[in-house]
Amino acid sequence: MTADQSVSLQSQVVFNSDGLVPVIAQQYDTGEVLMLAWMNSEALRRTIDTGRATYWSRSRGEYWRKGDTSGHTQSVRAVRLDCDGDALLLEVDQVGPACHNGLRSCFDTLVVQLTPSPSQQAGGHK
Repeated sequence: MTADQSVSLQSQVVFNSDGLVPVIAQQYDTGEVLMLAWMNSEALRRTIDTGRATYWSRSRGEYWRKGDTSGHTQSVRAVRLDCDGDALLLEVDQVGPACHNGLRSCFDTLVVQLTPSPSQQAGGHK
């Protein structure tokens, strides 16, 4: 990404009142959803400049580049902006687990499994 593209992307992002935007990290080749984190404009700039996912830790109040301490890096392949400009999707190549608890994805815990109704199974909408 060129410097001009980076500035253009930054100007399109709608940061919340805390100066943050939610970011979903997704495995680039499988579509697997890995984690949710937060970025401010500096974290986004660092991510674009280095090609490594850098986030803002709300609990620690500091930047963290994914994998610097764990070795579980995220190399960014693409940055996508949602239609409202208030969320980002990082397509990444994840090395090792993405979740701090050692799981591949932070979304590995099944809470509710829904069974489609007969009309949904037939492709209908209700």
